[in-house]
Amino acid sequence: MDGDLFTGVPHFFHVAEERSYRRAAQKLGLTPAAVSKAVLKLEEKLGVKLLQRTSRAVALTPEGAEFLTRCREAISSLHAGHEQLSESRRQPRGELSLSLPFILGRVVVPALPRLAARYPELSVRVTMTDRLVRLQEEQVDVGVRVGAREDSALISRLLGASRWVTVAAPSYLARRGEPSRPEELARHTCVQFVAPNGRPRDWTFADGKGGPGAGVAEVRVEGRLRIDQGELMLEAAAAGFGVCQVLDFMVGERLRDGRLKEVLQRFSAEGPKLHAVAAPERARTPNVKACFAFLADAFARA
Repeated sequence: MDGDLFTGVPHFFHVAEERSYRRAAQKLGLTPAAVSKAVLKLEEKLGVKLLQRTSRAVALTPEGAEFLTRCREAISSLHAGHEQLSESRRQPRGELSLSLPFILGRVVVPALPRLAARYPELSVRVTMTDRLVRLQEEQVDVGVRVGAREDSALISRLLGASRWVTVAAPSYLARRGEPSRPEELARHTCVQFVAPNGRPRDWTFADGKGGPGAGVAEVRVEGRLRIDQGELMLEAAAAGFGVCQVLDFMVGERLRDGRLKEVLQRFSAEGPKLHAVAAPERARTPNVKACFAFLADAFARA
């Protein structure tokens, strides 16, 4: 490429647009003499007269008018190239690292094809774990938290609230009957979730009164089956083993297709909130912004 291809062109362009060496010089941050010298060199190089100079004004020659048209076209193309490049840099690409608790896998993973279809240059690495992931130390872009946020230094987006639902298979309820109050669970077979601390989780119920003053109580149930994986607990309940309590987003599909039925709905209590979190230095990147929006949509559809 000719290294002198653009020499003098910006000077000519501004003089032609402004019809003034002085105003062109102000835009370029040069002296009028320097601008005039650059235009003269350009004319010598091209072998044509581009500008007619008088004591009062600057006019374009026919060749100058044609050259100005070409300059405008070239500048328009350059602007378009800049915009296209800038837009491409705003598009998610490369690898996105996402950490999820096990109970959220059923919500997020089936929705990933929508993210992949929208951003074909983005790949996702999903880590499933119930331990607290240190995002910055472990090079994780986005984590999803169930419950209270542990680190206020992280950028957080609320994905939604949840509700505790108590469910059982229709076949189980046909055999054992449907409980009408939480106390009646003492006469039922319960499937319990074992928390990471190794203890079975007590079940959470509202007092059934509803409204702002409704109370919430933790009820200890006795289970013949204890499992530390929410999905397997639901599979056991769907197979007719007994009653279990989970968060609503875990069980929506099984309720819709009839494999499970909600019981004690009047006593259903509010569950923990769900947040997507990211380190401040990553929260503004295209990958993390796209992931936050994707997760919000996935939980809205759950």
